[in-house]
Amino acid sequence: MKFSIGGSLKLAFRPWVEGLENIPAEGPAILASNHLSFSDSFFLPAVLDRKVTFIAKAEYFTSPGVKGKLTAAFFKGVGQLPVDRSGARGAGEAAIKSGIEVIERGELFGIYPEGTRSPDGRLYRGKPGGLARVALATGAPVIPVAMIDTEKIQPPGKVVPKLMRPGIRIGKPLDFSRYQGMDGDRFILRSVTDEVMYEIMKLSGQEYVDIYATAAKRQIADAEKAAKESGKAADKAAKAEKAEAEQAEKAKGETGAE
Repeated sequence: MKFSIGGSLKLAFRPWVEGLENIPAEGPAILASNHLSFSDSFFLPAVLDRKVTFIAKAEYFTSPGVKGKLTAAFFKGVGQLPVDRSGARGAGEAAIKSGIEVIERGELFGIYPEGTRSPDGRLYRGKPGGLARVALATGAPVIPVAMIDTEKIQPPGKVVPKLMRPGIRIGKPLDFSRYQGMDGDRFILRSVTDEVMYEIMKLSGQEYVDIYATAAKRQIADAEKAAKESGKAADKAAKAEKAEAEQAEKAKGETGAE
């Protein structure tokens, strides 16, 4: 299914690729990418000869009915790996465990250090848990990847994609073997993550924002909520003013005042 989906995507969207020679022909590697669109996990595997395994929430694989089965088959076909988020520490530990297993099989593991899609096309601070811990636990090289314009093809909330050419830039592998076994040191984890994010920034040309994307999404949601509440308050005040004016006109008519 990977080849049929990948072939269809390449035929329909004709993605351009730079740095394909940086993907090893064999052996494990971690592909660390920015995250602009839901479709990122499909376009990157589509341009590679090797399978890339990304993680996805387990609900995509367990939904009931015909639609649920079709969804599960699709995600399995494009190399998505279900992760159970019900554990004590949620998806974080499950993702790390899954990533290590993929690397130990000698395969390619794809991960988004930002942890979620960018809400506005900018590059956000990488989370130091998953990427760095998998890299330091396994010694696998980290290959920075930049997805270009995929957010324009399928913005959040849009189901039908726009036909246009996305781009993919693949950087040179980064070697963190000097830190192997130090995955319990939070300063090392942060240093490794920041180095990878810097390389992604250079490849993508995105503006870098030194906060987590999840925090940015909360700020945007709070601002939208505040604007909505402000709009409601303004409407209420306008209605009250209109009612007061109408009452005054009515009183004037009843007294015959000029």
